[in-house]
Amino acid sequence: MFDETDPTNPPPVSGAWFEGDDPADRRFSQFTGGRPFVLESGESLELPDLAFETWGELNEDASNAVLVCHALTGDSHAASHPGGHTPEAAHGTSPDGWWERVVGPGKTIDTNKYYAVCANVLGGCQGSTGPASVDPGAGMLYGPTFPQVSIRDQVRAQAKLADQLGIQTWVSVVGGSMGGMQALEWAVTFPDRVRSVAALASTACSTAQQIAWSQAGRMAIMADSHWNAGWYYGGGPGHGPHRGLATARVVAMIHYRSDTEFNRRFGRTSSHGQPAAEHGAEFDIERYLAYQGAKFVRRFDANSYIMLNHMMDLHDLGRGRGGIGPALSRVRCPLFTASVSTDFLYPEYQQRELVEGFEAAGQWTTHVMIDADTGHDGFLTHGEQVEPQLRSFLDKIASEPQI
Repeated sequence: MFDETDPTNPPPVSGAWFEGDDPADRRFSQFTGGRPFVLESGESLELPDLAFETWGELNEDASNAVLVCHALTGDSHAASHPGGHTPEAAHGTSPDGWWERVVGPGKTIDTNKYYAVCANVLGGCQGSTGPASVDPGAGMLYGPTFPQVSIRDQVRAQAKLADQLGIQTWVSVVGGSMGGMQALEWAVTFPDRVRSVAALASTACSTAQQIAWSQAGRMAIMADSHWNAGWYYGGGPGHGPHRGLATARVVAMIHYRSDTEFNRRFGRTSSHGQPAAEHGAEFDIERYLAYQGAKFVRRFDANSYIMLNHMMDLHDLGRGRGGIGPALSRVRCPLFTASVSTDFLYPEYQQRELVEGFEAAGQWTTHVMIDADTGHDGFLTHGEQVEPQLRSFLDKIASEPQI
């Protein structure tokens, strides 16, 4: 998985952003106004911060704002900024954001027209308060003591950030996978603050199989000899749970993609272009997964991964609301959703259930099927099949008068 023979470039103990690091394009909001933030669990965070970035200009009546919500391993850097920081200072490998082709001037979320906002989630590791942050009460990093956050906690925190920015209502809340969970929770928790939601390759609640895949990744991290029950930050480069975290990423990459894509791209070949079994060389798919794992540990934190991964498992719009049907009966806005033909992690029936729930609440919906062999990640890799429809959806919402 790693080249252990190169002592000059060991993986960091954590890929988190730490206080004192270059903030790059991040802005920070102490969104509670100095008060503790009480979580859904009943536990509290003292003086939490949200790291966020914005693109475009908020218009005079604050009616053009779009909230972009990131997926599990994303952050606030959805797109690059003109004159932004160098790649090395900002985000490690590229100034481009995780949704670069969607957010920006003339793009799907056209920042000549919309004011786009993206915040790193609580419990994350790229500037928002999380396990790699200092616990004000203890004077040390939270580490594994960081309390479990929920999707609903994220949405309440984002609502407070919106208040600080002067935004009462979003044109849309948009996201894929975990980001879609947040968008859906917005529609149920704050139905009067969203004019639409776009939830791509997402679901109203996590299933047993989704939870099982997540647990496999968490177990890999906790089995690492450097895990140390989550207290690994003092270990120094090369002495964090990087093998476990890389393995968790490999497990995720397998269920984010599809059998068809892997066979098309890699088959049974090796780096020598020969069937690997004939000469004992490493399969190309092995090399690809090792590369993905090694890259990931330089930008993410193991405690955050466990925290947010479990947060997705806890996602259930119907919890405490009488079930998913009654929860969706609260929505007051249209829905845009998309499925990927080869997505076995968040299969089409889950998006169809969302369409049915919104339509039962009297709302119109748009559903797009992405025909791609790239599995769950198809909403990112095959944007040309969904982005024109998403842009039309947003423009239609923006053109409608607010009630």
